Amino acid sequence: MKVLSVVGARPQLVKLAPIAAAFAGTPHEHVIVHTGQHYDHNLSDVFFSGLGIPDPDVHLGVGSGSHGVQTGAVLSAMDPVLEREKPDWVLVYGDTNSTLAGAVSAVKLHIPVAHLEAGLRSFNRAMPEEHNRVLTDHAADLLLAPTEEAVRHLRGEGLGERTQLVGDVMVDVCYKVRDDVLAGRGQALELPEGIDPAQPYLVATLHRAENTDDPERLAALVLSLILLAHPRLLARAQSQGLKLAQGAVHPGQPLPYSAMVAAVLGSAGVVTDSGGLQKEAYLLGKPCTTLRTETEWVETLVDGWNHLVPNPAELDGAAWRDLATRPTPAFERGEPYGDGRAAHRVVEVLAANVR
Repeated sequence: MKVLSVVGARPQLVKLAPIAAAFAGTPHEHVIVHTGQHYDHNLSDVFFSGLGIPDPDVHLGVGSGSHGVQTGAVLSAMDPVLEREKPDWVLVYGDTNSTLAGAVSAVKLHIPVAHLEAGLRSFNRAMPEEHNRVLTDHAADLLLAPTEEAVRHLRGEGLGERTQLVGDVMVDVCYKVRDDVLAGRGQALELPEGIDPAQPYLVATLHRAENTDDPERLAALVLSLILLAHPRLLARAQSQGLKLAQGAVHPGQPLPYSAMVAAVLGSAGVVTDSGGLQKEAYLLGKPCTTLRTETEWVETLVDGWNHLVPNPAELDGAAWRDLATRPTPAFERGEPYGDGRAAHRVVEVLAANVR
């Protein structure tokens, strides 16, 4: 069996790590195509070295651009790659422009498509990611669902026959990196200047347009946070004349995955608008405050591990601090995302369904 993985953004690279490792112990051929959607070194190359992922076999180098430009660039660049490689499966990950473009390109060439992390829904049609994941699910031949909730969504959309519950590959990589960090094998964490690791701190990431494009909203969010600054956040703050380094805010560069895990493990909690970091906080046993109206990872809301805050500006300072620094919930977490062997199941399911 020959499988071609299409990745291009930070979350996809993290998911690729356990998949690549699972393929490494099999006779199957695994080809990695990096679209270059995230071309910043801290958002791309460092993940290959830090997570032990093999170098990409193909790098498309599409770079930044509008959604249409980026998706179209991947589409046009993928055709010759697929015609040359002739894989049994094209495996796409998550909900980015690279995900949709990889799926559409394969479908047009009649190559079977498998969607990893299928069935997630925010039901917020203003999110580009929601359109990407829905369109990809309906185009794909095999839907690899991470949770029972995702399976229910797919069945509700008439896609049950194409669906397989495999678990969440993020559990695989998160637990492995967590164990490495706790054993002193992970990358050393360097907190931004001015932060004392012996004192409580919050880890925060912001990058969604609804939080970064409105000057008043962004200014309201820059309170009592360590910002691991996504390039979009830096660009928007600069264009709006907003100084991120003020008061208790200490901006930092995006972290390699093991350093991010170490930062979360040492923190009092997480504040984010990222889908992936909500779940990572849950897996690492840290309370999370999500600056959105909804979440795809509804399991994290159980027992107060994750709390949605649609408009933080409506909270006064004391309420905001109490929420963001609340104690770790006393309730035990379940295993709604699987047992850490999802990647091996993915390889098994792909092999069992080769046409």
